Amino acid sequence: MKLQDLTTVDQLQEFLSGTRAVAFSVISDKDECYRWLQGELKRFRYLKRSRDDKGVIMRYLIKVSGYSRQQLTRLIAQYRQTGRLQRRQRTVAGFKTRYTPADVSLLAAMDRRHDTPCGPKVKKLCERACTLFGQTEYTALASISVSHLYNLRQSVPYQKQRRHFEKTRPQSSKIGERRKPRPDGKPGYIRIDTVHQGDQDKLKGVYHINAVDEVTQFEMVCSVEKISERYLVPALILLIEDYPFKLLGFHSDNGSEYVNYTVAKLLDKLRIEFTKSRSRQSNDNALAESKNASVIRKQFGYEHIPQRWAPLLNDFHREHLNHYLNYHRPCFFPETRTDSTGKERKIYPYENLMTPYEKLKSLRRAKQYLKPGVSFETLDQMAGATSDNQAADQLQKARQKLFKTIHGRDLRTG
Repeated sequence: MKLQDLTTVDQLQEFLSGTRAVAFSVISDKDECYRWLQGELKRFRYLKRSRDDKGVIMRYLIKVSGYSRQQLTRLIAQYRQTGRLQRRQRTVAGFKTRYTPADVSLLAAMDRRHDTPCGPKVKKLCERACTLFGQTEYTALASISVSHLYNLRQSVPYQKQRRHFEKTRPQSSKIGERRKPRPDGKPGYIRIDTVHQGDQDKLKGVYHINAVDEVTQFEMVCSVEKISERYLVPALILLIEDYPFKLLGFHSDNGSEYVNYTVAKLLDKLRIEFTKSRSRQSNDNALAESKNASVIRKQFGYEHIPQRWAPLLNDFHREHLNHYLNYHRPCFFPETRTDSTGKERKIYPYENLMTPYEKLKSLRRAKQYLKPGVSFETLDQMAGATSDNQAADQLQKARQKLFKTIHGRDLRTG
């Protein structure tokens, strides 16, 4: 059976479903294909058919002609309006070239002569060459736009004459908002920074992650072998869990260990606001950096600690250091006062000297900031289990044991 033998919509349906064998050849000539389409639309009285029959005929025409549904829809619309299909062949000659190969050669010579200045400078040089020095060959380049000048530099004729390589330009990251956090007296806005524990024989040391709450100065420290996502993300999850109150903000510098999509996704999942330090604003992360000196460096110094000791250091942090810092180590809390000239300065009254836990309890309606399942009764038991001196003694003994373990084993295995 051939296509001419198909006379009903039911036969077309059988042909499309594959139950009826029909011999046909693909029409390659476009004019002939238009004539065939017009004949088939007329033969099956397409315009007078029902909606379902039109769908079958449409699928039949698509299969045989090879045209897309969109193209056939446009052709049927033309057939409906005029009663015939006429091919409209358009040949676009393209845009007229305004700048000749000679102009491109002049531009390449100008860039070579002046060591590839920026676009506006090249345009000004071409204007001066044309108007001040009478070099009429620069007339076209004198009126060129700066944006199109860069287009000519990227063209093939220019690249054949001269290639210029520039250093990769840094691209600003859109992760996090570049601004100073605004806690408004609420706990939960932490400042975080990384402290590297020195290199030795081209081997990196362990990394300390130091997170400090801006309002209460609640501080959590942990250590990781490397600052890659594999090690850093689990450490951040532990830090967030160790805080007794809900975290609302996370502020870091512009280091890639924090400004990446993995950390951003974690913070977004926990509904924690992500901000990062602004350029030329050294105080944006000053709280965490000051704690690096007064806490991390005092505890561990600057000596190299190999990365493999990170798990042991983490046990020390969670069992001794973090407890001592938050429940037994007093901190200064500043007050901002404005003098008669309108200048603001911070003072540190002795009355404001208290531990981070005491500061947390002193906040108005402090219970609302605690995590579910955490109460001040439980935290009071933790804070009162040992005195300040006992906690400090335990910290010193644990630190001595830690360093003895690290350096003793290193000496025997080295």
